[in-house]
Amino acid sequence: MPAPGATMSPFSALHHGDVPLLLPNAWDHASAVAMARQGFPAIGTTSLAAAAAAGLPDGTGATRDRTLELALTLGPQPFLLSVDAENGFSDDPDEVADFACRLAAAGVAGVNLEDGMGSVDRHAAKIEAVKAAAPGLFVNARTDTYWLGGHDEAETLSRLDAYQQAGADGVFVPGMADERRIAALVARLGVPLNVLYSPTGPTVARLASLGVARVSLGSLLYRRALGAALEALDEIGAGGRVSGRTPTYAQTLELAAPTPAER
Repeated sequence: MPAPGATMSPFSALHHGDVPLLLPNAWDHASAVAMARQGFPAIGTTSLAAAAAAGLPDGTGATRDRTLELALTLGPQPFLLSVDAENGFSDDPDEVADFACRLAAAGVAGVNLEDGMGSVDRHAAKIEAVKAAAPGLFVNARTDTYWLGGHDEAETLSRLDAYQQAGADGVFVPGMADERRIAALVARLGVPLNVLYSPTGPTVARLASLGVARVSLGSLLYRRALGAALEALDEIGAGGRVSGRTPTYAQTLELAAPTPAER
């Protein structure tokens, strides 16, 4: 929770409401604007989609420029933006803080920083540096103990404790789906918990009942979009008609138009 008397940012406030913040993750201007027009007050980016769309590997630091470009494109939009910045694209906390400042200057409300199961102290130092340089930026500190590691509960708690102490505004444990562990973690934490939605895991309603504050969709929508394209090809190739929701050419073109705030 924010310190007594501190002003909570609009993005932070979305993590302290009666329902979890359901955060869809976009990969370009059109997808972000389309999602926002569905009524979502905040949109995230997804590193996998940003990398795949540019023909680059994910999680290797190769998308730093692409991530900044996307932030500059989406930051001025009339929705709150959280940027997936992998590990900050550097092992140097000062360089990570500099990148965070550039995001904040672009209008970004939050940043997701992942530890990749690397040094706890180094990741904590990055969080401290970012909060010192851009205090208004919501730092969502991600640990990959479930995503890349062996689901070690003690390791997860140790890392999250360090990240909270470093000043993280929220913590993210992608891959955690066990309801008992989620509820126990919520009870232990002093900041909002973010989990990654899984089609085979708990529903958003169930996660809300467990006390989860933020539910991210990650790369799911991008992968679903690719799947829909392949399904359409199958339907056309089989002599059938394309099913599903398909925006018209004019609707898609309109998604690329500048918003009133950009004009």
